[in-house]
Amino acid sequence: MERKTKVNAEEGKHDIHISREFDLPVDLLFKAHVDPEIFEQWMSHEYGTTKVLKLECKNHGGWQFQTVDAQGNVLFQANGVIHEFVQDQKITRTFEMNNTPFAVQLEFLEFVKLGDDTSKLNMQIVFKTVELRDQLLKQPFAMGLNMAHNRLQEVVGKLK
Repeated sequence: MERKTKVNAEEGKHDIHISREFDLPVDLLFKAHVDPEIFEQWMSHEYGTTKVLKLECKNHGGWQFQTVDAQGNVLFQANGVIHEFVQDQKITRTFEMNNTPFAVQLEFLEFVKLGDDTSKLNMQIVFKTVELRDQLLKQPFAMGLNMAHNRLQEVVGKLK
């Protein structure tokens, strides 16, 4: 199956460019990233349930979420600061994974209206070093992101 989420990583660069078109109006695509209940639905998967612990959608706000297994063990935890927040247009934030060798990343999310019922998410993720970026790319990063975006389309598509 072709991945709908495109991940582009140029050799020797510190960043990754990600894009995905959705059959969703831009306001719903944006809402999927800022509404805790919706976010938890599309970020949860067969390995664990995602819980939003903090989500302050504003300039200089913060966020934190974690994924736990059926026994309540924390599998993954991440947090960051929202530096820029423009409703239905963009979010600039840091992304830091707890208990991993990865340094904090800077993420630029851009939400683009393509039509009344279609939109596109463009992301640029900037890493401290090329080596850290390449280390993340050796993980099933692209596959996991594509699966999450598929769930986003499915969950939020029901809200149209």
